[in-house]
Amino acid sequence: MESLLQSMRQTDVLIVGAGPTGLALRLELERLGIAVVQVDKHAAGLNTSRAAVIHARTLEVLEPCGVVPALLSKGIEVPDFRVREDERVLLHIGFDEIPSRYRYALMCPQNQTEAILHAELEARGAIIERPAEFLSATESPDGLIAQLGLSGERKASLLTRWIVGCDGSSSKVREQAGIPFVGDDYAEQFILADVHMRWPLSRREVSLFFSSDGLMVVAPLPEPDGASRDRYRIVATVPSAPAVPVIEDIETLLRERSPRMATPQIDVLVWSSSFHLQHRIASQVFKHRTLLCGDAAHVHSPAGGQGMNTGIQDAVALAPRLAQALRYGNLTGLTEWAEQRRQVASDVIRMTHAMTRMATPGSSFERALRDAALGLVGSIPFLQHKLAARIAELGN
Repeated sequence: MESLLQSMRQTDVLIVGAGPTGLALRLELERLGIAVVQVDKHAAGLNTSRAAVIHARTLEVLEPCGVVPALLSKGIEVPDFRVREDERVLLHIGFDEIPSRYRYALMCPQNQTEAILHAELEARGAIIERPAEFLSATESPDGLIAQLGLSGERKASLLTRWIVGCDGSSSKVREQAGIPFVGDDYAEQFILADVHMRWPLSRREVSLFFSSDGLMVVAPLPEPDGASRDRYRIVATVPSAPAVPVIEDIETLLRERSPRMATPQIDVLVWSSSFHLQHRIASQVFKHRTLLCGDAAHVHSPAGGQGMNTGIQDAVALAPRLAQALRYGNLTGLTEWAEQRRQVASDVIRMTHAMTRMATPGSSFERALRDAALGLVGSIPFLQHKLAARIAELGN
C-alpha cells in the first residue's frame, strides 16, 4: 500500500471511506474514467449486516454499475410493509404498484452489499488502500494536500483536486473542513439483532410495530448459503441497552411488542449490537474542494430503512457532476447537487423522525389521532401509493 501511494502522488479524487456509499461513488467514477484513490481506516471490510434494505430507487441508480443482478441473487424481495400495534394493522403499504421495475424492498445485509460492490471494483482492477486513515488536508495552488496515516505509524501525502468524505457520522473529512453537523441525539438507544427464529408472519412482509415502549421492526433476511428460511432482522428503540444484547434481551422485546398471538422463539442469535442515534445534517455538503456523502452528510432514525439508500444515491448523483467539474471546470452541477441532496436528506430526516416519534404518543388522545391518520392514509389509494413511492425513494 505504501508503494502504491508513493507511485501515485496525485489524483483527481480522494474518496475517504469504503462503505456502500464510498464503493458506489468509486464504481461510478471508474466508469466515467476519473482517476481515484480510495482509502479506508479499517484493514478489511466490516462483516456485520447493519443496513439491510435496498429500495427501488437505489437499485435503479446502481444499474449502470452492473451490480444489480448479483444483489437480486443474494436478497429477498419483500413487497409489503405493515405498521402494526399488537394484532391490529394500522397501515399497509404495498410496493407492488410503485412506478419501478423493482416493486419491492430488497432485503440484503450490508456486508453482502459491500462484498458485491467490492467484487465489481476488483473486476475493474480498482484497489482500496487499507488501512489508511485520513488525517488532514491543506490548500495548495493545485488542489488539496491530504495527509494519510498508514499502518505502523507511517504517513503519506497525496495531492488531490477533490476530497469526498464517505467516512460515516463521525467524519474526519467533515470535521477537518469545519462543517457543523446540526441536529440532536435521540434519548433512546437502538438495538439491532439478526436471529434465527420461528415467526408467524409472512416473509413477504416487513413489520413495524408501535407500542407504548417504543418501535420494533422485524424483517426477513436471506441466509448466505440459502439453506435456511428463518433468519430475521430486529430493530428496536429502548431506554437503555447493553453494548451487546443477548438472546434474553431480544426475546423480551418480542414478547412485549409483537402480536399476542405470536409465540416467537429464537433458536440462534447470529449477531447483535446497540447504539445511540442522532438526527443530524451537515450545514453544507460542498465547501471549497470538499464534498460529503452518506452518513458524513446526514444521519437519522433507521425507521423506513432510508440511510444506506440515501447515501448510495448521494454518491451516484455526485459522480457525473464531479466529472464535469474536473473536465470543464464547471461547478454549477456540484452546486445543484449539493442543494438537491441536502433537501433530500432534510426530507428523509423529517419522515424518519416522525415515524420514530409516532411509535410512542404522549397520551391516549394522541394515539387515537395517530391511528386515525394512518387509517385514513391506508384507505385512500392515492395516498397509499404516494407513501409507498416515498419510502422506495422514487421521488429522489
